[in-house]
Amino acid sequence: MHYENTLSFAQALDAQDSLRAYRDRFHIPQRDGQDLIYLCGNSLGLQPKAARRALDRELDTWQHLGVEGWFESLDEATPSWLGYHQRCQEPLAQIVGAQPLEVCPMNALTVNLHLLMASFYRPQGTKTQILTIAGDFPSDQYALETHIRSRGLDPDSVLIEIKPGEDGLIDTQTICEAVATHADSLALVLMSGLNYYTGQVYDMAAIAHAAHAHNLLVGFDLAHAIGNVPLQLHDWGVDFATWCSYKYLNGGPGAVSGVFVHERHHTADVPRLAGWWGYDEASRFKMTKGFVPMSGAAGWQLSTPNIMALALHKAAIDITAEAGMAALRQKSERLTGYLAYVLEPFAETIQVLTPADPAGRGCQLSLLVKQDGKALFNYLTESGIIGDWREPDCIRLAPTPLYNSFSDVWQVGEALRSFFAGRRFAG
Repeated sequence: MHYENTLSFAQALDAQDSLRAYRDRFHIPQRDGQDLIYLCGNSLGLQPKAARRALDRELDTWQHLGVEGWFESLDEATPSWLGYHQRCQEPLAQIVGAQPLEVCPMNALTVNLHLLMASFYRPQGTKTQILTIAGDFPSDQYALETHIRSRGLDPDSVLIEIKPGEDGLIDTQTICEAVATHADSLALVLMSGLNYYTGQVYDMAAIAHAAHAHNLLVGFDLAHAIGNVPLQLHDWGVDFATWCSYKYLNGGPGAVSGVFVHERHHTADVPRLAGWWGYDEASRFKMTKGFVPMSGAAGWQLSTPNIMALALHKAAIDITAEAGMAALRQKSERLTGYLAYVLEPFAETIQVLTPADPAGRGCQLSLLVKQDGKALFNYLTESGIIGDWREPDCIRLAPTPLYNSFSDVWQVGEALRSFFAGRRFAG
């Protein structure tokens, strides 16, 4: 769309924004009584105002009912704790493009990576290798490395890591060609759906299609994709996925993770690392020997869930599901496009690593600063603009459609102008 670098233009876009009311449903951090410009939802999302109320309800249940809170309701608005995960399945299914039984909130992301690999990484004969991307988020790297070692295999020979090109990105064709090239030795394709560092979103549908063409299983870490870009995990045929919910889903620091397991695997005889909460709910309390899983993704649960964490999780995902990923995506493309526009005058000093094509990115732009990058980051922070610094020279800014505005983005451009004007004057 056509942009203008004026405050009045940004304010006009804000006035036309159909999602503008959602900002008021979040606590915006402040400094000296003024709202900060928070562009760090790719690291930790903001607190929904509904979070405290949701948590208080479960604290009241614990206070008044104790252990009976698992089976009794404090009131109509506060159901019992047993089956709490079921209340989260419908909004999660809407967000990731799945059937409700295919999703379940549980554990933490890296725990779920290990659990899902226990089920879906099945090295056999010459097919032992895992295709992934180089430089993925450290948790993914460490999980793969240590899980492979736990199987008595050598990560150096098992992992096939696709490295980025000269532009720092990895195109879909390269990934799909690597799948075909190594198909005879691959047991699994497992990678991020959206790169945490570059902000590049991968064509997960195409990658899943390429893997399945060679009878390979494919899984994704969606930590930076969920709540950020539209997903259709069921229709794409993705075998499994996991994510965290403290970034774009705004579930709180260290919030509960979640998993997707495609329905075709629900009744399959797959290995599992099981726990009692994944046992068939109807007979769970009989405490009998021999694991019988619940139907769907819930059968991968392990321990008694953290109800307080689930309360925060539910309050947050309800907002995203209500807003709808289609509307969020539409605003995100415009908002991120405006950020790219206000960055254009500084192209000699700031390289945008993230793809320019909106289809190839979410709401994050990764800026490589050729000189004095940390000084610029510190200046932005002092100016009330909260982003994320990654060594050695990268500033990540994520204008999030639920609570960021076009006026926020315009202020980033003003801060950059002020910073570089001051540098020229000092020089």
